[in-house]
Amino acid sequence: MAAAGLRIGVAGAGHFGRFHALKLAASKRATFSGIYDLDPARAETLARETRTRALEWPALLDATDAVVIAAPAEAHFPLASAALAAGKHVLVEKPIAATLAEAEELARLAQAHGRVLQVGHLLRFSAEHKAISERMRRPLYLDCVRIAPFKPRGTDVSVILDLMIHDLDLVLALVDSPIESVDAVGAPVASEHEDIANARVRFENGCVATITASRISLKTERKMRLFSQEGYMSVDFANRKLMMIGRERGIPIPGSGGGRIEEISWKDHDALEAEHAAFAAAILDGAPVVVDAAAGIRALAAALAVSASMAASRAKAEASGLIRT
Repeated sequence: MAAAGLRIGVAGAGHFGRFHALKLAASKRATFSGIYDLDPARAETLARETRTRALEWPALLDATDAVVIAAPAEAHFPLASAALAAGKHVLVEKPIAATLAEAEELARLAQAHGRVLQVGHLLRFSAEHKAISERMRRPLYLDCVRIAPFKPRGTDVSVILDLMIHDLDLVLALVDSPIESVDAVGAPVASEHEDIANARVRFENGCVATITASRISLKTERKMRLFSQEGYMSVDFANRKLMMIGRERGIPIPGSGGGRIEEISWKDHDALEAEHAAFAAAILDGAPVVVDAAAGIRALAAALAVSASMAASRAKAEASGLIRT
């Protein structure tokens, strides 16, 4: 397929849909073919902003070779499955689907029709992911914190699928081992779903990860600590700083018996643009899919395991009167 012939549309004209639409409107490798949304007025508004067309869903499929699914999570499966069945390539926002059965069916459809299915785990395309993964290859322990002030957007799902799934996917990519067990707690505070959550994830290779997520905090904070035989690493995502103490990199630490310290900062690049570039490259050039269906399924399975453990913990807390229903 020639680059000029790659036509991509967007399903979903909300918060993330707008960002995807803006990237497609500026793309040098694709033509932005149109936008679909359940709310025609919202689709029209975004279509005018990005100089494309607002289309009904069947018309969007007819007008495109690929579709970006940026609708709410419960719509991912019906939209993505219809697109794949119609022979379209799909970039679907995280989570890949609402259930594992739906996610596995999407993987099957992509394989059956020979189409690219990429999942929008944006951190995989970030400078921070590269900085961490090239320095810490065999982590034994990870501690992740992601907290933010409350926003109505995203509360159609729990904080696990809204925020924690980013760190779950990053942890899964770094550890590369099946999950052995999950112990989680959480509670709804400002919405119908859990707004705060903490999970302790143990992997079969012995690694342990503790992940905390909150969307009811007064400030935004994203930090990660990791250690292994390679050393100790502290990452401050908000300030774009990484510090590692080990033996391979950095300047010698006097009196440490050979220890070295490295402190770096990274320059942000446009991760969404990189995600779109990878999607186009997978379609046009046959490049490997950076975040494929298997990765999306793995992240969803981890998130659902956290949800199941949290539900069990919550039932015990309710029975004991620790929390009220």
